[in-house]
Amino acid sequence: MKRQIKQQIKQQATEPKRLVLILGDQLDLQSAALRDFDPLVDEIIMIESANEAQYVWSHKAKIALFLSAMRHFAVELKKLEYTLTYVQGSHLPIVEVLKEHILQKKIKHLVCIEPGEWRLKQAIEALAKELNIELVMLEDEHFYCSRQEFVEWTANKKELRLEYFYRLMRKKHQVLIDAEGNPEGGQWNFDQDNRKPYPKKGPGIIDAPAAFEVDVITKEVLAFVTKTYPDHPGSLESFNWPVTRSQALQALEYFVEFRLRNFGVYQDAMWTDTPFGWHSILSSALNLKLVNPREVIDAVIIAWKKYALDLSTIEGFIRQILGWREFVRGMYYLDMPKMAQDNYYQHQRPLPKWYWTGQTQMACMQDAIGQTLQYGYAHHIQRLMVTGNFALLAEILPQEVCDWYLAIYVDAIEWVELPNTAGMALFANGGRFTSKPYIASGAYIRRMSNYCGSCKYKPEIRYGEEACPVTTLYWNFLIKHRAQFEASPRTKLMTANLKRISDEDQKEIVLHAQKILNQLDAL
Repeated sequence: MKRQIKQQIKQQATEPKRLVLILGDQLDLQSAALRDFDPLVDEIIMIESANEAQYVWSHKAKIALFLSAMRHFAVELKKLEYTLTYVQGSHLPIVEVLKEHILQKKIKHLVCIEPGEWRLKQAIEALAKELNIELVMLEDEHFYCSRQEFVEWTANKKELRLEYFYRLMRKKHQVLIDAEGNPEGGQWNFDQDNRKPYPKKGPGIIDAPAAFEVDVITKEVLAFVTKTYPDHPGSLESFNWPVTRSQALQALEYFVEFRLRNFGVYQDAMWTDTPFGWHSILSSALNLKLVNPREVIDAVIIAWKKYALDLSTIEGFIRQILGWREFVRGMYYLDMPKMAQDNYYQHQRPLPKWYWTGQTQMACMQDAIGQTLQYGYAHHIQRLMVTGNFALLAEILPQEVCDWYLAIYVDAIEWVELPNTAGMALFANGGRFTSKPYIASGAYIRRMSNYCGSCKYKPEIRYGEEACPVTTLYWNFLIKHRAQFEASPRTKLMTANLKRISDEDQKEIVLHAQKILNQLDAL
């Protein structure tokens, strides 16, 4: 097996006609880049680059996931007898390895799918120009909405909002649309039905996600990552991610059979030592292209009809994939590279050190970051309303927060990570595609979780030694940005609550907030 995935170059009678670059998040045998592949004259190159693992301080599980999935995919290509060069263990950036190979083999034609990272896209385009070779960068057909279609949708719009894009996608692709052309159930969005906390006694028994055998390739990768990246954050002890297409399909089947039924109502709920809840855990497989979103949505709709599942659950899940996932990809390409530089509030504080260790006295952050270090995963509310909410309230430099999200989550590829972090969690682009900053006090966390019961801080106390830092910083943020919040109907009610707090108490809140902000590492 080892021999199958080491660097191999088949000797060809002539120079390769075309070189096809397959990146680590493009592991799809149905890829447009392989559609006209001729094994007799064309060649594929895949590159493991240590530079990609160190570009941000990547979680061990994320490195292992990419390497294992890539090596398994390489085996599939070899089974098809495709000519493959697999570069393993290079310390050079991907583009430098690619350049060496192009020069060595005298390549004139390079084919690839558009990368999911602006930086890499620009580098490949620059390389092709430098070497004066033909570059064919193809649209990623994995998505429902092409880049051009999204650009056309945004034309002449004053506001870019998910809801209207989502309705367009539903209509165009006939997803949850009845015979008369109306949304199933008579409404487009059942979001209000999908925000419940777990019962007071807890979530009860939750079916665990699908488990996968750790084969020879994955064992080798885990050993390699342990040895090569000992100082990187996170653990490999709980590694259980699908690394092949067959495993991804198994994970999908398991989700719709055993976990989908309770996903909707509790998708925002949080509970100590409940890292996955009823979530699908399919994002990493989707983002590596091991499974197609059309397959996921089709399977969910089949399960809905087969088991008569609640429509709000089905719609809520589909909205995340057909709606939000497609929307943020469109926004990423539309707004880059500006999106990566935006800092609407001009926040400059460094990321607290405990984001990398979980060693904080705040129970909510301790649990959300702790499970992230263990699994490389946290669900969307933990990311948005716990770690993201705190980062915004604590005035952390957006670029440092974005680097952390990109590094720490196994499913984080920049096209999906950056819009979610900078645009939604941090409001760094000033509401380009969100109508308000997503901020909340400790009261929200108490309502949606059991975190506060074991915490030294009290969410109902606004200032003082026992005050929840999230609560203090929330009110401080509202005081500081009162004019902005009062100017919008969506946020006016939040500042209206300030009127119930005396001027003296508001001054105390600001003073205590400053104390917290000056010693974030000590929380």
